[in-house]
Amino acid sequence: MNSSITDRVGFERARDLVMRYGWNTTCFQIVNPGIEYWFGDDGRSVVGFVTSGNVRVVAGAPVCRGEDLDEVAENFEIDAAQNKETVCYFGAEARLESVYRDSKDHAFVLLGAQPVWHPSEWPSIVAKNSSIRAQLNRARNKGVVINEWSVEQARNNADLHECLHLWLTSKGLPPLHFVIEPETLDRLENRRVFVAERDGRVEAFLVLSPIPERHGWLTEQFPHRPGAPNGTVELMMDAAIRGLAEDGFEYITLGLSPLSKRAKIEPFDNPVWLRILLAWMRKHGQRFYNFDGLDRFKSKLAPEYWEPVFAISNEKEFSGKTLFSIARAFSNDHPIRVIAGGLVKAISTEILTLERNIGG
Repeated sequence: MNSSITDRVGFERARDLVMRYGWNTTCFQIVNPGIEYWFGDDGRSVVGFVTSGNVRVVAGAPVCRGEDLDEVAENFEIDAAQNKETVCYFGAEARLESVYRDSKDHAFVLLGAQPVWHPSEWPSIVAKNSSIRAQLNRARNKGVVINEWSVEQARNNADLHECLHLWLTSKGLPPLHFVIEPETLDRLENRRVFVAERDGRVEAFLVLSPIPERHGWLTEQFPHRPGAPNGTVELMMDAAIRGLAEDGFEYITLGLSPLSKRAKIEPFDNPVWLRILLAWMRKHGQRFYNFDGLDRFKSKLAPEYWEPVFAISNEKEFSGKTLFSIARAFSNDHPIRVIAGGLVKAISTEILTLERNIGG
């Protein structure tokens, strides 16, 4: 059974199931705007996805009991096939990977890796890492203070919206959606929000979303004003992780670093055509999305380990059609328009830089 995200009953039902059975890092992203739902007949499973062309692009993996995962995924794929659609699980992790590891009817792509910490270990990590301490001190010395805001205080807060807008407009691409949806300030139920302020002005904020089955949290987004003091984001992370440790939580991740090779897994090769494309993106796509910079930032926080993150599609070989469907899912069905907008923005930035250099 499918249910639109605009159906409040369906949204609340999905959220309740996530809070009972959510294991995948991206499990809570299915409550974000624009997500469709498929509910299992067992009454205790849900899949959040976006229909892109004739591909259902799933946000991570089915939400259900671990022992039911293979059956729930099979039933979801049967339902998709009856509608002449294929399935791609974007952001799948170890649990779903183990279900399809030996399947001849499912293709894998390694998307990258995500860093992980045990919150209780964070204070000792900071104590041993002078570069982390230096960043924290830079922000403190500039007068940055961190507080956790209640959902009521943060929901649709004008100062947070302003910070988010300034952050988004500083990016090389127009806002993307799906599992990196930026518009979460009106859906903060069950989330936690930490805010960095200086002299009464919001400099940055951090949204955490729950991963209930792992007794953990995902740092879903950390928008910050351009020009915010160095170390502001790190100081928010420090406050959040220490808060989670005090509350007894066992897991926190900063989420996927696309194209990262830091996860220690058995030799794994993406299809040749995809390796060439991803290598090109890593080399030439920095003006749109700073893959290496994001990866370096996360690694500087000294993760305890990195987990591999996959896209798994129910086809014998991962296809260009599926890749394009993923792009459509992130761009609200307009990948060409998003890229064109990024190019226009990049050219405008280059012209302004040139004019400043000439004028100087």
